[in-house]
Amino acid sequence: MASLNTLQIAFIGFGEVGQTFARDLLQDRSIKIVAYDIKQSGCHDCPIQARATALGVALVTSAREAVQEAAIVISAVTASQAEAVAADAARFLKPGQLFLDVNSAAPATKQRAAASVEACGAHYIECAVMAPVMKPGLAVQILAGGPFAEEASRRMNALGMNITAVSREFGRASAMKLCRSIMIKGLEALMVDCTQACERWEVKDPVFASLTATFPSIDWLKLSEDMRERVATHGVRRSAEMFEAGEMLAALDMRPDLANAVAAAQLRGARKKEMT
Repeated sequence: MASLNTLQIAFIGFGEVGQTFARDLLQDRSIKIVAYDIKQSGCHDCPIQARATALGVALVTSAREAVQEAAIVISAVTASQAEAVAADAARFLKPGQLFLDVNSAAPATKQRAAASVEACGAHYIECAVMAPVMKPGLAVQILAGGPFAEEASRRMNALGMNITAVSREFGRASAMKLCRSIMIKGLEALMVDCTQACERWEVKDPVFASLTATFPSIDWLKLSEDMRERVATHGVRRSAEMFEAGEMLAALDMRPDLANAVAAAQLRGARKKEMT
């Protein structure tokens, strides 16, 4: 059991985001972190266990065990599992606990997840992570929404986070994130296809020179290299995010075709790296 002077934080999902946040949070010796990840279940010698041990995180075997003594619970899974994780955690959460959902899901998904958590008396905080977490770590920009977003931002920012409350309503923060993602992930998909076609035709130099003449403030070679690597490394997660963007557009009676095509392109890019 955590001591009276210890703040216990639980992660449900302990991938890149969870591990990065945990690493930075544990710089504060008054914080204890426990984590549960479905990939760890039934695995006694898997990489996630080794990473948790190296960080000083207690990896537990169920969501119930993770949240039971935590003051703050952070859901860091995938967009497709965000709602299911919130509904499952709501069976174990207690009134007053903060539940931060940092998954890149559609506004409607966050609203349904919020309904599950709020029904048990815990406080759901919609969180939209606005950039990759690896470089900024805990200081990455996060937008928050919900009735307790202001309280959560004060508490978490005191621990080194960078959370800005943008709305008392659920959905707005995620809409801001996904509207931006349509542009950023769309550019990545276009850049990867453009670069690949240029290389196959051996016309990269003249094409990039033409792009530079039109947009001289952009280093097109560096941009193509950076975006290709982002898609190769994070395309699976970005794909799930773009399908959520498509769901958001469909809910607005807009066509999701383009967002879904970007999602497919992101997934193709990721698969190519996995096969090499």
